Amino acid sequence: MASQLKITPLEKWLPVSAQPLVIAGPCSAENERQVMETAVGLAEIPQVRVFRSGIWKPRTRPGSFEGVGAKGLKWLQKVKAETGLLTTVEVANPRHVEEAIDHGIDILWIGARSVVNPFSVQEIGEAIAGHDIPVMVKNPLNPDLKTWLGAIERLNSLGLEKIIAVHRGFSFFNHTPYRNAPMWEIPIELKSLCPDLPILVDPSHICGNRERLLPTIQKALDLEMNGMMIETHINPAAALTDKNQQITPEQLAKILSEIILRRETGNLEFSNKLEELRSEIDKLDEELIEILARRMNVVEEIGHFKKVNKITILQLKRWNKLLRDRVEAGIKLGLSREFIMSLLQSVHEEGIQRQIEVMNRPDSD
Repeated sequence: MASQLKITPLEKWLPVSAQPLVIAGPCSAENERQVMETAVGLAEIPQVRVFRSGIWKPRTRPGSFEGVGAKGLKWLQKVKAETGLLTTVEVANPRHVEEAIDHGIDILWIGARSVVNPFSVQEIGEAIAGHDIPVMVKNPLNPDLKTWLGAIERLNSLGLEKIIAVHRGFSFFNHTPYRNAPMWEIPIELKSLCPDLPILVDPSHICGNRERLLPTIQKALDLEMNGMMIETHINPAAALTDKNQQITPEQLAKILSEIILRRETGNLEFSNKLEELRSEIDKLDEELIEILARRMNVVEEIGHFKKVNKITILQLKRWNKLLRDRVEAGIKLGLSREFIMSLLQSVHEEGIQRQIEVMNRPDSD
């Protein structure tokens, strides 16, 4: 069910001459020179509209660099005055909100650690309420769409309508080549639930390194996200935080020049062919669902047969052989091992549940 959010369209409060929207700047503001040199380099890139920098840096353990604090806000004032870039910082409590607004910060953002706490979101939202200032909401660390959407809804209920969601990836126990697994299905579902909500990608935190930035950005834009927030530093090797995922303004310009911007719609010939292919997909999906339903009917028959003969539900040897054979068959047909494994596991779990229901069903007279 679609969420009942009231969102002001991005183009009505942030006119941009180029798409996608690019927000860039260092992970942390370290000193005035570093901030200004980075900002000047970014101001030469037409797509960059907003300068970002961490002022208050929530770290897992105390003792590491936790940001320069409020004095960094004066540097951002200078960035805006001398380059014309808008500015944005992360806020984690009402005091941060007050200080940022007092220094003319244009956009605030709520980080992944704060989003998971409804009390923090409520306090931050109440501090922002009444000020005509946009808010970006990063996804929580864990892959939990309800928590992400809940934070956005909470802010919206306080009267905040200039909201942007930021997809920064999710912590995941399985090994992946990413720092934070993108799990694209989650922002896709958010977009489906909230079609008016702008979504940016944070490729720096998804990738954790420079090498994967371009394909990650390209995929996000292909999925119709509205732009990116990307960490950019005048000298990444000397950065005090997250040096491996930051790039120079020159590297950012090169990445942006290599991005392919695709249209949402095409000409009549394209639209007709696309509709033809989609109709074929619809028919195949109908057949697939019918086949799955028939399979479950057979599974229930097996469950009844096992019940009558007092046989256990799980036949591990058969399941292992079936899994091995089906995966090999799928790979030969061009399907990925991960996809086949996931599909078979879901079908198997549903089959086990059906057989449990049969086992617990009272015998008919």
